[in-house]
Amino acid sequence: MLPKNISNTLVKWYSENKRQLPWRDISDPYRIWISEIILQQTRVNQGMNYYLRFVERFPDVVSLADAHEDEVLKYWQGLGYYSRARNLHKTAQIIVEKFAGVFPKNYTEILGLKGIGEYTAAAISSFAYNKPFAVVDGNVYRVLSRLFGLETPIDSTVGKKEFAKLAENLLDKKEPALHNQAIMEFGALQCVPVQPDCEHCPLKSVCEANKLGLVEKLPLKTSKTKVRERFFNYFYIQCRDSIFIQKRTEKDIWQNLFEFPLVESDRLFETTEIAQNELFSDIPDIEIETTAYSFKHILSHQRLFARFFSLKINSKNSYLNNLIEIKKDEIDNFAVSRLTSLFLEKIS
Repeated sequence: MLPKNISNTLVKWYSENKRQLPWRDISDPYRIWISEIILQQTRVNQGMNYYLRFVERFPDVVSLADAHEDEVLKYWQGLGYYSRARNLHKTAQIIVEKFAGVFPKNYTEILGLKGIGEYTAAAISSFAYNKPFAVVDGNVYRVLSRLFGLETPIDSTVGKKEFAKLAENLLDKKEPALHNQAIMEFGALQCVPVQPDCEHCPLKSVCEANKLGLVEKLPLKTSKTKVRERFFNYFYIQCRDSIFIQKRTEKDIWQNLFEFPLVESDRLFETTEIAQNELFSDIPDIEIETTAYSFKHILSHQRLFARFFSLKINSKNSYLNNLIEIKKDEIDNFAVSRLTSLFLEKIS
């Protein structure tokens, strides 16, 4: 089948099966950008409400640039991969300073913005400006690898170049936005990762993977992520009607988010060990609840084990004086890490 015919088939399928999404059929590069960043590591059904709340609070580049980073992170809380939110904020400020608050139209300028790679630059260029740049995301990799029976690993340098060229050859230069939306939606709904409905696929007759029995094997990857295990011991410390939090300022997970005082170690502590810990050894009359809440949280490169200990004290020491002291009901005003959020849900 000729590239033009494949594109026409995808577009016809798209017109009959596409989902109605708030970032579709619009040409606002700002909102398209926000949606693309949210959907980088988030499923559509989860990202929808985040997108709507985010653009309601920050409806344009200027409002996002003028906001404090803590507020931006608060609106991002729960989505994970918080570097995305920090990059959004910084990029909005760059657009205000360098482009007078107007989102750039040039692909190279878009690609030069912080947090925007080749896929996102192509998506913005085609969806907002209908420019002929082919998008290649996970869905597109899957469709192309199966359609053409390509066993080149998609995470290899050779593979990235090969798939980019193939996507470019398939692109309908007259309707790039429509073509890009169609092939991405086709991968999301029809050519799904596991057990796709090949019998009712409009491209079944020309799909090499279907002919060769490779559908479940493609696409291929070379790298396997090495997972690091970490152990976090958190302390929910109450001093009368106050509690203590700290901000993660190091270049690590959850940078610039807030959490309760933490000791990272090679294992999780037991309740009986807390009173003897050097952080609290000079605090008299420390009361430790016997119940400690434990959680396991999986990130792309890390497996986190956490335990939260609840303490009540009547006096502070030098360690606590260096933390942020707030009223208990003020914690909702802060963007907190996912583990902290899980604990707060438990005790509420």
